[in-house]
Amino acid sequence: MRKQLLACMALALTLGVNAQWKPVGDKIKTDWAEKVDPNNVLPEYPRPQLERNDWQNLNGEWEYAIKPVGGVEPSAFDGKILVPFAVESSLSGVQKEVGQENELWYKRSFSIPSAWKNKNIVLNFGAVDWKADVFVNDVLVGSHKGGYTPFSFDITPYLTNKGNQKLVVRVWDPTDKGFQPIGKQTHNPRGIWYTPVTGIWQTVWLEPVAANHVTAIKAIPNIDHNAINVTVSTSATCCADIVEVKLVDKGAVVASAKGVQGKELRLGVQNPQLWSPANPYLYDMTVSLWKNGKVIDEVKSYTAFRKISTKKDANGIMRMCLNNEPLFQYGPLDQGWWPDGLYTAPTDEALLFDIKKTKDWGFNMIRKHVKVEPARWYYHCDKEGILVWQDMPSGDMGNKWEPHKYNGGTDKDRTQESIDNYYQEWKEIIDLGISFPSIVVWVPFNEGWGQFGTEKAALWTKNYDPSRLVNPASGGNHRPCGDIIDLHNYPGPDMFLSDPARVNVLGEYGGIGLPVENHLWWNKRNWGYIQFKNGAEVTAEYIKYAKSLQSFIDRGFSAAVYTQTTDVEGEVNGLMTYDRKVIKIDEAAIRKINQEVISRMAK
Repeated sequence: MRKQLLACMALALTLGVNAQWKPVGDKIKTDWAEKVDPNNVLPEYPRPQLERNDWQNLNGEWEYAIKPVGGVEPSAFDGKILVPFAVESSLSGVQKEVGQENELWYKRSFSIPSAWKNKNIVLNFGAVDWKADVFVNDVLVGSHKGGYTPFSFDITPYLTNKGNQKLVVRVWDPTDKGFQPIGKQTHNPRGIWYTPVTGIWQTVWLEPVAANHVTAIKAIPNIDHNAINVTVSTSATCCADIVEVKLVDKGAVVASAKGVQGKELRLGVQNPQLWSPANPYLYDMTVSLWKNGKVIDEVKSYTAFRKISTKKDANGIMRMCLNNEPLFQYGPLDQGWWPDGLYTAPTDEALLFDIKKTKDWGFNMIRKHVKVEPARWYYHCDKEGILVWQDMPSGDMGNKWEPHKYNGGTDKDRTQESIDNYYQEWKEIIDLGISFPSIVVWVPFNEGWGQFGTEKAALWTKNYDPSRLVNPASGGNHRPCGDIIDLHNYPGPDMFLSDPARVNVLGEYGGIGLPVENHLWWNKRNWGYIQFKNGAEVTAEYIKYAKSLQSFIDRGFSAAVYTQTTDVEGEVNGLMTYDRKVIKIDEAAIRKINQEVISRMAK
C-alpha cells in the first residue's frame, strides 16, 4: 500500500512538473509543437560528425530571470523556461523580450553519473545568442560571443565530489542595437524583419571524456586523387598521443591512417562512390585517440567524396560544376524560422521536413539565408542530398546599396571591434560547416547589409577554405573578387550584369505572395513582392518565371534561388505557410518545371 501511495505521489509530482510548461501566446503553431515533450526535448545527439555514445542531454525546464544589465545572480528567478527555445518564442513557455538594457539568467542543477568517475566532464552548448557567461558551482568557467556557433568548456575542476552541481548561464544580446551578426532579427518586427532571438537556442549537453580527447574533425575530399584529407584536433595540443582515422563503407574498413593531432592525414579509396543530390553517398568514419597502446577516446563521424568547382563550357561561359560535371543549382531561399520556436525547430522531424519538401519539389539546392542552423540540419542535407549555400548572418547594417552597378557602392566604416567580431564569428561558422559535404558555397555578405571590405572578406574566406566557392556579396555591391557574381531581381528573373571571368547566378527572385487565412502570423500587414488569390495563380506565375529563367541560363546563369521556402512572420511569399500546414503550389507541376530548369544547362 505504501509503495502504491508513493507511486501515485510520484506520478502526481511528474504531472505537476509537466503542467508547468506549455506553449504560450496566440500565434499560429506547427503540428510538431504538440509533440514537444518537456522531459525529452530534442533528444537526438546534436553533433553527428563528432558523436560519442555516452552523453547527458540538459535540455528541458530551467529557471530563468530577466534583470537589468550589470547585476549579480538573482536571489529569486522569474519562473521556468524550456531550453533550448529562445525566451521570445512560444515554445519557451515565456515569450518575453529582453532588450539591450537587460540580461537573461538561466539556472539548473545536474548530477554526474557514477559511471563517469575518473573522466573529464565537458559542457557543450550548440548556440547561445549572443554573449554567454557560464558559471558552474558559482565559478565563472568561461564566456563566448557569437550567436550561431557551438562552444564547450571542460568543467571538471569546478565540480564537487558528489551530489547536485549548479549551472548558471548569463546572456546579453543587444539584437539590432549592437554590431554583431543578427540576420533578420529586430526589436521592431515588420515586413522582412522578424522577432528577436535571445539566449540558448540549441541543445546543451554533457559528456565524459579522457583528459586528452578529440575536439574537432576536418574532412576535405579530393576526388581527383581518390582521397579524403582528414585533420583531427585534440584538447592537448602538445601531446604525443596518436590519432587513428578509419574510413568505413558498409561496415568494412576501406582506408585508414595514423598521425599526431593537427596533422593532415590522407586516406585513399579506389573508385569511390561520389556524393551528389542524385546519389548522396556517405562513408562512415571512426576516429580513435591512442595513448600507450590503448584507445582513450573514440568518436563516430562520416564524410563523402564530392567536388565543387568552376570551368568554362563550350561557349566560353563560366559554369558551376559538381564532381567535374556542369550542374545547374536551383533552390529556394530558406530562412529557417518557426512560428513556435523562432530559430529552433520544435523537433528533429520538423527540422528535416523543410529539406525533404525542398527535394520533393525537384530542387537540388538550398540557400540558407542570413542564419546558421544546428549541425543536425546540415547532417540531414548530407543524408537527403541537397546542396547548400551558407550565408554569413548580416549585422552592423547601414551600407549604401548600389546593386545595379559593377564595382558600385562604398564600404561602410566599422569599428575595429566590429571588424574583429565579424571575422571571429565567420571563422567559427566555417569551422562548424567545414566537413559537411552538402555545403558548397560560402556567402560572406547579403546585399549591402553591413557589407564592408568585400575583397578582403572574399579572399580571407577562400584562403581559409579553398575547397568551396565564395559568393562575395549575394545581390550586394559587386566587386571583382570571389568565384561568383550574384544578382537579385524581383519579381521575375533578369540578368542586368555579367562577368565572363566568374560564375553568374541569380541569387534571389520570385517572392510570389499568397496570404492563407487562418495560417497567418499577423492578420494584417502581410507582405510579398506581388500577391495572388489562390494556389493555381501562384503555380502559374512560378512556372512563367521558371520558363523565363531558362533563357537566362542559356545566356550564362549557373544557379538561381527562388524566394522562398515558407512564409515567415509578416512575409507571405513562401511555397508553404509559416506553420507548414498548407502547401500553396501544385507540387507535381512545380517539380516538373524545376527539373526542366536544372536539366537546361546540360543541353
